[in-house]
Amino acid sequence: MVKKSNKSDNQKDTKVKTEEKLNEEQVQEEIEKEDEAEEAEETDQEEPKKEPTVEEKLAELQDRYLRLTAEYDNFRKRTLKEKIELQKSANENLLQALLPVADDFDRALQSVNEATDIKAVKEGLRLISGKFQGFLTLQGVKEIVAVKKEFDTDLHEAITKIPAPTKKLKGKVVDVIQKGYMLNDKVLRYSKVVIGE
Repeated sequence: MVKKSNKSDNQKDTKVKTEEKLNEEQVQEEIEKEDEAEEAEETDQEEPKKEPTVEEKLAELQDRYLRLTAEYDNFRKRTLKEKIELQKSANENLLQALLPVADDFDRALQSVNEATDIKAVKEGLRLISGKFQGFLTLQGVKEIVAVKKEFDTDLHEAITKIPAPTKKLKGKVVDVIQKGYMLNDKVLRYSKVVIGE
């Protein structure tokens, strides 16, 4: 009897194993069928994506062109606005630096009416002039020295010619009518001069 029960147990185990094996195979087949169905769906979804027509391509290019044109126009307007604002405020620092000199001139004019000592007025004007010259130097402006120098069309503008007082002054600057200035090695204003001949 013991043998029979062992045999039946073995048969049951074999039967269970066979059923498990069949179940695993069925599950595997179902998974494969699902994968095939998904692949079929994907290929179905890819097939409707056709090459765009010429009209669609043209419409897309026109849209891109319009957007690019609008973007460039906005950039141009923004840059122009920034440039105008920069020009408006560019001289702000320069003008702020000039204000103390203007204040000194106002004080000098007030003291001129009340002054009894002419030497003090002259000294005050010299101080203001020195302060102003210092300001110009800080800004990179320097005077073009012209008197007794050779006439140079790159720096001087001849107003008139007069007979030279000495032979050494022939072709040279005899007098300066209006001073010339340079800004960082560039002529800001030409010297208006009288030349000896």
